Amino acid sequence: MKATELQELSEAELETKLGELTEERFRLRFRSATEAIEDTSAFRSLRRDVARIKTILRQREQA
Repeated sequence: MKATELQELSEAELETKLGELTEERFRLRFRSATEAIEDTSAFRSLRRDVARIKTILRQREQA
């Protein structure tokens, strides 16, 4: 997901998206502990998406 796409969303939508990604990250981490994960790059992309959303929320908070 690109930062330009995220900047078009409202704060409520960003908060919802952040919750979804956090839960998905937890489930992926839990699944990796119990079985082999084929797409290990998913961890990296989820972590970066969460960081992008947090950055945009913080920028809006400071503005």
